[in-house]
Amino acid sequence: MAAFLTDDWFGLVEKLTAEVGDLNLPPALANLAINLVVTDDSGNTELSLDGGKILKGTSANAKTTLNMDAETLRKVFLEFDMAAAMQAFMTGKIKVQGDMSQLMALQTAKPSQEQKTLFKKILEHTV
Repeated sequence: MAAFLTDDWFGLVEKLTAEVGDLNLPPALANLAINLVVTDDSGNTELSLDGGKILKGTSANAKTTLNMDAETLRKVFLEFDMAAAMQAFMTGKIKVQGDMSQLMALQTAKPSQEQKTLFKKILEHTV
């Protein structure tokens, strides 16, 4: 188990991602890169969702940056809770900088079973 968004957690995510291998993503997700800035009690953490994978740090490929808190990130990206995503966006918990069309692609694309399995494993190992 690793605490969410710590260096240990990013190491665990990298290990689990390597174990899964090909995520078999639809093109809309395979070609998508979004940077995330997550704010919590310890400050800001930068990460990206690039090619369906969670990576520490920002991606040079990203045209969009989302700012949110750690709880929102967990619900939206690890639990795939699209209702929480919409509510967070409408209430200002998610702030968008850059290309808004990237979010539309994210909203309509369906994650592959491999990606769902990966994110479920990540969630199971996260405290």
